[in-house]
Amino acid sequence: MWHVYLLLCDQKTFYTGITDDPRGRLMKHRAGKSLSTKKFSDIKFVYCENYPSKRKAALREKQIKGWSHARKQMLVDGKLGYNVCAELVEVLGAVG
Repeated sequence: MWHVYLLLCDQKTFYTGITDDPRGRLMKHRAGKSLSTKKFSDIKFVYCENYPSKRKAALREKQIKGWSHARKQMLVDGKLGYNVCAELVEVLGAVG
C-alpha cells in the first residue's frame, strides 16, 4: 500500500510526499534526513490517502503539489479528500 501524505512544517508550509512506510518516513523528516524538510523544526503529519500502487500515488502527489496553500488546507480540513486514511493521521499526528 502506498500513501500520499501532507506534512505541516513550522505551522505554515505544506510538504507533499509519497511513501510505503509513513511512520518511517515521518521519522526521517523529523530527524532532518530529508533535504526538503530539514530546515523546519516543527513537522506535523496532517493528511494521508491510500493507493494500491506507487504510480497512482505519484500521480496524486503531482496533482496536489500543483495546488495552492488554501486548496491544500481545504484537503486537510476534509473538504476535498477521498481515499483518506484518517486513522493513520490520528496516530502519526499525535507522535511528536
